[in-house]
Amino acid sequence: MRIDKYLWATRYYKTRSVAARACKGGTVKLNKKSAKPAKDVFVGDEISLRRNQITYTLRVIDIPKSRVGAKLVDQYRIDTTPKEAIEQARENQSTQQYYRDKGQGRPTKKDRREIEEYIDSNRNPEEDL
Repeated sequence: MRIDKYLWATRYYKTRSVAARACKGGTVKLNKKSAKPAKDVFVGDEISLRRNQITYTLRVIDIPKSRVGAKLVDQYRIDTTPKEAIEQARENQSTQQYYRDKGQGRPTKKDRREIEEYIDSNRNPEEDL
């Protein structure tokens, strides 16, 4: 099976074209070598891919015939991604939320329109004279 199709079938990418783009971009490696989208995957191969600032590593156990359900993905691969990498990504995400919560900082275009509408509705017409 092609590597882009395997990554799509095991739900690492939403579409096959996105998986192919990732392969062309160099974020997917097969047995520690850059992989083109058409490269074949066999049982026992090791795949590493970088997604959302995490480098996932997995070992191929079996080849699916087509896209599988989320609960069945573990039948086709062993995820050997270090737990520290996932924890680090979660920590980075939480620190970004700490610095800027929703509603904080510069108003969006929608916020500005609501502010202007509120000011206009509370304005006294006699003040304009």
